[in-house]
Amino acid sequence: MRTSTLFTIATSLTTAYSQVFQGFNYGSVFTNNAPVTQQDFENEFNTARELQGTSGFTSARLFTMIQAGTTNSFTQAIPAAKATNTHLLLGIFLSSTDEAFNNELTALRSAIAQYGQDLANLIIGISVGSEDLYRISPIGIENKSNPGEGPDAVVRRINAVKAALAGTAWSGKPVGHVDTWTAYVNASNSAVIEASDFIGTDAYPYFQNTMPNSIENGASLFFEAYNATVAVSGGKPVWITETGWPVSGPNSNQAVASLANAKTYWDQVGCRVFGQINTFWYTLQDAYPNTPSPSFGVVGTTLSNTPLYDLSCGGSSSSSKTPSTSSASAISRAVVAPTESTGGQSSAAPPPSSTSAGSGGSGTSGSSSGAPVNPVPASPVASTKTILTYTTLTTCPVTYTSGAQTLTSFTTSAVAVTSTHGSTFATVTTSVGSGSGSGSGSALAPTSSSCPTDLSGAFEYPHLIVPVDKSHPDTAAGTSYNGIVSPTVSSIFNFDYPASLEGHFCSLVFLFPTRDALQTSNYTLSGTGGLSFARLVGPAVAETTFNNQPAVNVTVGSVPDLQPGNNYVIASGECFAGQRVAYEVSATGSLDLNYFQDYNPEPIGVYISVC
Repeated sequence: MRTSTLFTIATSLTTAYSQVFQGFNYGSVFTNNAPVTQQDFENEFNTARELQGTSGFTSARLFTMIQAGTTNSFTQAIPAAKATNTHLLLGIFLSSTDEAFNNELTALRSAIAQYGQDLANLIIGISVGSEDLYRISPIGIENKSNPGEGPDAVVRRINAVKAALAGTAWSGKPVGHVDTWTAYVNASNSAVIEASDFIGTDAYPYFQNTMPNSIENGASLFFEAYNATVAVSGGKPVWITETGWPVSGPNSNQAVASLANAKTYWDQVGCRVFGQINTFWYTLQDAYPNTPSPSFGVVGTTLSNTPLYDLSCGGSSSSSKTPSTSSASAISRAVVAPTESTGGQSSAAPPPSSTSAGSGGSGTSGSSSGAPVNPVPASPVASTKTILTYTTLTTCPVTYTSGAQTLTSFTTSAVAVTSTHGSTFATVTTSVGSGSGSGSGSALAPTSSSCPTDLSGAFEYPHLIVPVDKSHPDTAAGTSYNGIVSPTVSSIFNFDYPASLEGHFCSLVFLFPTRDALQTSNYTLSGTGGLSFARLVGPAVAETTFNNQPAVNVTVGSVPDLQPGNNYVIASGECFAGQRVAYEVSATGSLDLNYFQDYNPEPIGVYISVC
């Protein structure tokens, strides 16, 4: 059994809206730096609404509050939105002087004063900055991006925008930040995530030119980036604020800009997220009056509702997967954006010419690139529904269990998809049962009897367990029969996948029964927190220490709140047949767990379940 395609988008209970927003990114100037006027914005918004093969493109993401050519007058996209009933993700431009930022605030206050409640229902939120953290990173600097901002400055300005909204008709609108996944996974930027109400992420596989980034890998690279952002989002909604594939332009490593590849990327990414996550595609039109290189527009130099390539999804409109009423309240919301330089982004500004993970920009037209996102409840909720959509499978799905109970539904607070080294993983954070616990795992769909988590079917056990201790970074603990995790200790588990598993489906599972259910094992547990699971670039050996351990290849899942009496599916995908693979299990929070790994009843520990 093989997995053909698995792109699962799950949803969370907490959301500010009963609908999902989808649209395009809109700049403030054309490619010749002429300002985009109210009539221009209206023409663009109406064109997006009427694009052949689609429906539901009724939202717009902006990069600045200031109308191009003025000092601090608000953008004419605002009256255009009111005239066309278009929802707006507003933007505040950063990476400039305090005076320029104050002009942005002046424009924001003026817009509220003039339109206030009349426009309140059309405001999705406000993005403070776009890829500012990326632009001061080594990658951004290497790509000669515009000046950026550090996390302290971004947080200060997020708080200033929230203060400007307080007590107004737009009070309570979510205020967040847009950046690349490489910026968000950098722990030094965590304060920005904490200050944000939502996380906007930009992802452009075309620009990830240090990786195999052909169109065949485009979707997997996108969802890897999205997954990485969700993993560090701290329960904040993650919105897709920019992604797309160019229709023309130079090759970027293995990535080829073409109409055919842009169509493939639209099908494999866009059609799987439209109607499920707030998504802002890059872009509607970027080729007026001149065509940039690369060019991402779905329409050409002439603004027309006839796209350059087929935008229908599976024979229906791109928003045909809009959730039903029962699921809409659980949908994660998303939004995204490119960068700009002097108070306005070009309507045609392309993402940067080169980057391995993010984006950047230069000149007065700006640019962008980056990675992905999804809203997550602050804490697990036991009674909500899981919505799993766009799951295309030709293989057996997994069973999710809680103790001895097989569940046919469970709460999903976040799902993202990664596809690495030939295996596709759907990583999902879940809360199971009546408050019985929460975990993170890989799920295709809750079903009946495949890849069981109780070891009733075929399974693999670890052939080596090696604890590593960062408080004694050069000390090799040697082999162990116990799995040990604490604030300072993590454990590495080597699995030898038999070659006979070629074509089979495997699930990485963590089994954690109650202590009274154990017959030949035991454990000690103290503190609160969960577990994080990472696949390493190579296996451990008995001499492995904290300092010489193999690097992390990818984080595959997590258990945010470890509770006894639960079995957790961490990740699922095609088996790594014939390979020795190491997984590192680390503690989060103050959790301290020491258990004897044992497959005798009741089994406990880390295993590979096979189907």
